[in-house]
Amino acid sequence: MKSKLTLSLDEALIRKAKSCARGRGMSLSDVVETYFESLPSDGAELELTPRVRLLYGALTRARLDRREYRKHLEKKYR
Repeated sequence: MKSKLTLSLDEALIRKAKSCARGRGMSLSDVVETYFESLPSDGAELELTPRVRLLYGALTRARLDRREYRKHLEKKYR
């Protein structure tokens, strides 16, 4: 049984979402329904795929590595 759901969103976001849905041959309701279906149920954690788990935190590590390298260069060329 389907029910109506009312959402309040920014007009520009609605236009963008409708355009995206249309590009996929879906209605905005279908997109929202698909998203809700993908949410973990009963407060369960979303399981990460092995590839995502491998990449998780990579950008944070890269920023830290860059800072460390910068410190190294500053120390080296003083």
